[in-house]
Amino acid sequence: MSSSSNRKTKGASVRKAADRSNDNTIIRLIKALVRSPAFRSALSMIKSLAIALAGALLIKYSVIEAYNVPTGSMEDTILVGDFLLANKFIYNVKLPMISFSNGLHMTNISFQGLRDPRPGDIVVFKYPGDSTTNYVKRCIAVGGQVVEVRDKKVFVDGVEFKEYPFGKHVDPNIDKRRDNFGPYKVPPATYFMMGDNRDDSYDSRFWGPVPQRFILGKALVVHWSWGPPPTSNYPHWDWVNPLTWPPNLWYNMIHFYERVRWERLGQVLT
Repeated sequence: MSSSSNRKTKGASVRKAADRSNDNTIIRLIKALVRSPAFRSALSMIKSLAIALAGALLIKYSVIEAYNVPTGSMEDTILVGDFLLANKFIYNVKLPMISFSNGLHMTNISFQGLRDPRPGDIVVFKYPGDSTTNYVKRCIAVGGQVVEVRDKKVFVDGVEFKEYPFGKHVDPNIDKRRDNFGPYKVPPATYFMMGDNRDDSYDSRFWGPVPQRFILGKALVVHWSWGPPPTSNYPHWDWVNPLTWPPNLWYNMIHFYERVRWERLGQVLT
């Protein structure tokens, strides 16, 4: 009995010593890995990527963001296919943060910007109808001002609104709702928006003013402009059909120089 007990004790001691030896080996390997140049290089790269990502998010949420314009409501100031840069911190400063309420997601906290939108500003905002879609229009009036449209002419507080160089009318006919509106007093902390293409703009005349919380930024400059296809045999592009991708890509490569509106690149928006 004593001999058997001794053998068991020795066996247990041997196993413990082996386990300790394995643990020590793993620890030595981990230490060697941490001290290796490859690990330090990878760690440095991860840190750099994290800083770059944080900086990109900060810029996107708080400073400058790019927007694409898919409609002609702001012609000829902004054309279909224009890509804009908008100043976001001028109206409000938003800092990105991670929220754990109702699941993990990105959100932001807002601070007062340099100033509020003014009449004449070209403003990017969330469409109040769904609070999701980005719109770009010209601010015509702010809270407390009275807007009226008389036979296509826009008046603010009884004074005709200054027409900008690229504002236009494309329909000579008078539409009762579109071309005669108001007088309407803009509620506090909201903004009355209209497109420069007065006769072809779905704007505050139809869905009301834009609340302050939906304002995103002030349009600054056209950084890219992609024109319509120069030929009639333009291949159709369908995101859900990969077979349409190669011919579309090839067509745009061939006609790249023709499709870019070079004269619009860098154009300041006023």
